[in-house]
This record gives sequence, C-alpha cells and structure tokens, in this order.
Amino acid sequence: MAENKIPYKIYLDEKEIPSQWYNVRADMKNKPAPLLNPATLKPMKSEELYPVFCEELVAQELNDTDAYIDIPEEIQNFYKMYRPSPLIRAYFLEKALDTPAKIYYKFEGNNTSGSHKLNSAIAQAYYAKKQGLKGVTTETGAGQWGTALSMACSYFGLDCKVFMVKVSYEQKPFRREVMRTYGASVTPSPSTTTEIGKKILEAHPGTTGSLGCAISEAVEAATTTEGYRYVLGSVLNQVLLHQSVIGLEAKAALDKYGVKPDIIIGCAGGGSNLGGLISPFMGEKLRGEADYRIVAVEPASCPSFTRGKFAYDFCDTGMVCPLAKMYTLGSNFIPSANHAGGLRYHGMSSTLSQLYHDGLMEATSVEQTSVFAAAEQFARVEGILPAPESSHAIRVAIDEALKCKETGEEKTILFGLTGTGYFDMVAYQKFNDGEMTDYIPTDEELQKSFDTLPKVD
Repeated sequence: MAENKIPYKIYLDEKEIPSQWYNVRADMKNKPAPLLNPATLKPMKSEELYPVFCEELVAQELNDTDAYIDIPEEIQNFYKMYRPSPLIRAYFLEKALDTPAKIYYKFEGNNTSGSHKLNSAIAQAYYAKKQGLKGVTTETGAGQWGTALSMACSYFGLDCKVFMVKVSYEQKPFRREVMRTYGASVTPSPSTTTEIGKKILEAHPGTTGSLGCAISEAVEAATTTEGYRYVLGSVLNQVLLHQSVIGLEAKAALDKYGVKPDIIIGCAGGGSNLGGLISPFMGEKLRGEADYRIVAVEPASCPSFTRGKFAYDFCDTGMVCPLAKMYTLGSNFIPSANHAGGLRYHGMSSTLSQLYHDGLMEATSVEQTSVFAAAEQFARVEGILPAPESSHAIRVAIDEALKCKETGEEKTILFGLTGTGYFDMVAYQKFNDGEMTDYIPTDEELQKSFDTLPKVD
C-alpha cells in the first residue's frame, strides 16, 4: 500500500486483540538464570514461591518452554474495554523535525489508569480472584502500576494494599487519590507499618524511598496477612508475558500495511513496557526470521543497563525476596530525589538482561532535562502529553530521526508511548520554571552499592 495511504491512527479490529500471550523465553537459546533462594542459593521451586505469588502466576514465571499461553476469556473481555490500542504514525513530529524517517508509536494511555500497566494488573488480579484470595499487596513508584492494580482489584472485588515510594507519594497526590477512589489503601514507603520499613528508616533516616524499599514492605504485608499475595508490575517474567499484547498488536498493525521497523525503542525501568513492545520482534530475531535494532532507554540517574553489573542481586532493599540475575545497581541503591521521570528500579528484568548480555539489544541513558524537552516538543506537535517514563523513548526516537535528517536515510522508527503525563505536572512545572536539574551518580557512589552485592558463585 502506498505510503500516503497509511492513516494517522491504525486500529485493529476487536477480533484482532491477541487471544494468546507470547513468551519470548521459549525462543531464547540462553534462558534467563533461575531465581535463587536467598537462604540456600539454590534455584527456587514452585512451592517455595507459592506463599508470595498466586499459583498460576508462579507457573507462568517459571515457564521457559511454551511460546504461547492462552489468555483467559475474562481477561480478554476486560481488554476489550480499552484494546486494541492505536498505533500512530507521527506525521506531525516528522514534519517538525524535517526528517525523512518514518516514526510510529504504540499508545497505551487510552484507559483510566493512563498507562500500559493495566495489561498485567487485570491478569494478576484475575488469577488472585480465581485462587480465592481476599486481596493483594504491591509497590508503586510513579503510581501508574498502583493505579492500574487498584482498578483491576475493584473490578474483581479484591482488597488492594499499595506501598508507594515516598517521594512519589508526596509529589503525585492526584495519582494517589485515583488509587483510593478505586478502593486501594496507599501507604508512603518506607513506613512504620512493617518491620522492614522500620529497619530501613533506622538505617536511612529521612530517605525518600525506592522501589526496592516498597517491594520489601509489600512482600512482608502479603506473607504476614492471611489470604493475600504479592503482585509486581514490572521486572518479572510473568509481567513481560502479559505485556506482550503491546508488541503483538503493534506488529499486526504494521504488517497490515507492509511496514517493517528498522529501530524499535522503549523506555526501560524494570522492563515491562520495553519487554512487551519488543517481544514478537525479538522472537523473529531469535528465530533468525528478521533483524531489528532494539534500543532500551534508561535515565542517567538510574542506569542499571549502561552502568550496572550483570550479577545475582536481591530484588528488594530489605533482602527478603529471591535473588535474580540481572543488570543491577545494587539493591540498596536509592535514586536521587530530584529524579522525576519514573524508571526508579535498581535492576532490570532477568529476561531483558540476558538478551542485552547476549548482544541482541542495546541500551543508552539520557538526562532528565533533555527528556522533558523532548516531551514538550512531542506534546506540542502530536497533541498527547506523554508520561515522563515514555519520554525517555521519545528523546531517543527524536535523536535517531535527526540522524536520518543528517544522513538522508529513510529509516522506520517504532517506539512505545506507555501512557499520559497528566499526573506528573509537578515535574513539568519544575522543568518549565527552570528548576529541574540533572543528577548522574558517580562511579564511587555506584561502587559502594556494588560492594553490597551478594556473593554468589
């Protein structure tokens, strides 16, 4: 089909919403390293994970062999409320940049939670309800995951306890109130409501918190409260599985018009959006069917891919969770409080870490003032106020498009727009007032954190 016939928004038919999730690990030659029991340093068995996670989610977490897993009908029906999400050709951005590049973005913000997180939240709430649980606990950083989970729990009549990173709890009161509107309880982390929270506050008085802290508290709350389990919005294999609907829809929409991206770009914090977006394309790459340049974009203030160590580490600051082999800055790493763009986790998905380690994708880090500059440039021409997390991908997409302008190459770029930024106006205000600063941790600061990595042979 001729290029000028490609619409601004490409929508799939409702019947084209994926009925199966794609499990990229099935096509990986080198599988992600197993989770380790912190007490024995031996691979975790299913029954050891049951006190923390729902049983069917444990099965998904440990499944390295099945390429496709059926999406239950109840989840498919919920997806129909906001899926398929549009794939948008960024004609106006292309014109503003005067670039020969063709830019597409998959927009996941067209639901009340404002982000892609609902794709996994509804699945995890479904399995909790199916198991007969009373409720779930979780952590949230910028608040997108907590918002999505509160919606999903409300839908299934589950209680939802959210531990929100303290700096975000204070900076994003409206996101917090959306969670409460859907019935969730929201506690700033670290808190005095858990034993681990008290220990963290004693060791780090006045700390603004981190996702690692909040995870520890949420896990403690789940394992000490009958009828509850812990759920996580990123990092885990099960989450990347659920988020594969993003990439599956994006690829199906591109295939309709015979479009093949040269560069695929996603923001990277724990890996949920990036892993979901790239999954079917990475599958083709792993099977030798096609090749793509895949770029993970992370904040310079929390650079786990670009400056982290590929090693076993605790998934949480309280060191109660299993050990995962991943690119990590150390479980006690706490991002600077001036970092406003989300993506605050100290490590990266073990699946994405293995793919990166094997050279199947690349990574870059960007400073937040340049991220917000890109966000405002995008908003002014494309009409969507982007989430700060997504704006990391926008920054690099713009940079790649400008390189095409210099070289005259007509590359096709696809990036993930994870959601909207309407609850991030404090950060936008700081940028507009010239008060936003960049912070990059020193080698010495990172080394102190690396020195605390567990000794695993």
